[in-house]
Amino acid sequence: MEKQGIPVEKPHKSSNIKKVIGVVSGKGGVGKSLVTSMLAVTMNRLGYNSAVLDADVTGPSISKVFGIRDKAKGSKEGISPNKSKNDIDVMSVNLMLENETDPVLWRGPIVTNAVKQFWTDVMWGEVDFMFIDMPPGTGEVALTVFQSLPIDGIVVVTSPQELVSMIVSKAVKMAEMMNVPVIGLVENMSYFKCDNCDKKHPIFGESHIEDIAQEHNLNVLAKLPILPELAQLSDDGKIEDFSGNWFEDTAKILEQMLIKG
Repeated sequence: MEKQGIPVEKPHKSSNIKKVIGVVSGKGGVGKSLVTSMLAVTMNRLGYNSAVLDADVTGPSISKVFGIRDKAKGSKEGISPNKSKNDIDVMSVNLMLENETDPVLWRGPIVTNAVKQFWTDVMWGEVDFMFIDMPPGTGEVALTVFQSLPIDGIVVVTSPQELVSMIVSKAVKMAEMMNVPVIGLVENMSYFKCDNCDKKHPIFGESHIEDIAQEHNLNVLAKLPILPELAQLSDDGKIEDFSGNWFEDTAKILEQMLIKG
């Protein structure tokens, strides 16, 4: 199988990965890793085998969000992913460093090869939904993942600022150019809900996500509030404990993708 003349990498022989979902953002700091982990947790709660491949090699955060500190183990057969407390499989470069705070000072080709190896050399086993936490932007890693991995669709994460709207359009257009389906948009930090008046306050300005969605004929999958509890759970490595049904509609779309094969 090829994409634009480039061979698609095969997963490890022990892996049976049914659906691969990329989670992307046009810029950093919009909560892409948070959305990735929450999507994996949502599908895990519904009884599906979830996995997360952390492709943000130079800025990995997935292992911390899930509270995983044990190092990845390898053998002549391949690399074993680490499991979260609820059996979500995770692979991140931080699980291979001596110290999680060590910087990854690798040039582009080494970074992209590492991402490929997380796909080809990791013994993922049976996976219903693999979520790939992509680095921000439309650079080398995004290009490598779109061309070399069998991506079934992407979720684009954004925030309310008008500047981000332009950057999101770049990410959506890249996916269109690469013939990768866009499942929909998620707006993070959409509003803050006051405890006293129960009113939604747009802290970062009025949302433009509906305009972007209409422009590209896409679905708005979710609007996540500014919620200190989510930030605390991420910092504490307890994202699997979050409560909320923001991704209920997204889960239905993913389930339909699985049914259709």
